[in-house]
Amino acid sequence: MNQDIAKFNAAKEAVKLIKDGMVVGLGTGSTAKIAVDLIGNRLSETFQIVGMPTSIKTKIQAENLGINLIGIDEAEEIDIAIDGADEVAPDLSLIKGLGGALLREKKVEKKAKELIIIVDESKIVEKLGVGFLPVEVSIEDHENTRNEITRLGCSADLRIESNSQPFITDNNNYIYHCKFKNGIEDPKSLDHNLMKIKGVVDTGLFIDMTSKVIIGTPKGTKIVE
Repeated sequence: MNQDIAKFNAAKEAVKLIKDGMVVGLGTGSTAKIAVDLIGNRLSETFQIVGMPTSIKTKIQAENLGINLIGIDEAEEIDIAIDGADEVAPDLSLIKGLGGALLREKKVEKKAKELIIIVDESKIVEKLGVGFLPVEVSIEDHENTRNEITRLGCSADLRIESNSQPFITDNNNYIYHCKFKNGIEDPKSLDHNLMKIKGVVDTGLFIDMTSKVIIGTPKGTKIVE
C-alpha cells in the first residue's frame, strides 16, 4: 500500500511539469501507467498534449483516455518524457525494460529535451546490476547471441511467459535477462560491448539520458538532478 502511494506521489509531481501543447513521451510500467492516467485526467479545453507512447500497451491506455498520439517516427524531438525505471544509480544511469518495452522506450526518450524518471525508493541502488539487465535480441540465431552475451561475464536467461513460451516484444524480438554476480562495474562500457554483438537489438542500460529523478515516498517526493 505504501509503495502504491509512493508511486502515485512521484507520478503526480512529474505530471505538474507538463504544459499545454507539449509533445510528451508516455512511459510503460506500473508507475508510468499512473502518470498517463493523471495526464488523461488533466485534459481540458485549456490543457491538451500530444503523446508519443513507448509501447502498444501504453498506446491503448492513452487512446482510451482521449490523449492525441503520434508515432515514434513522427517527431525528431519531443518536449518531455516521463517513465519509470527498474534501477537508478547515484549518477542517474538506469536499468529499464523489465516491463518488456526497452527498445521503444529508448527510442522515444532519446528524443526528449527532458527525461523525468519516476520511482519509489526501492529502485534506488548504489550500483546498477542488483537485479537483471534486460537485453533485447533478434529471434533469429538468438542462442548464439546469448552465448556471446555470457562471454561478458553474466548469466543470460530467456524471458519466458506464464504459458511457458518466450516473451515476444512489441518489435517481435526476444529478451534475455542478464545477471552480473557482482553488479555492473562500468555500465557505459558494458552497453558498448553488448551493442557490438551480432543479434543484440538494444540494452536496458539508459546512460547520460536522465534529467531528473522524482522519488516517491509515502509522505511526498524527493528530487535528484
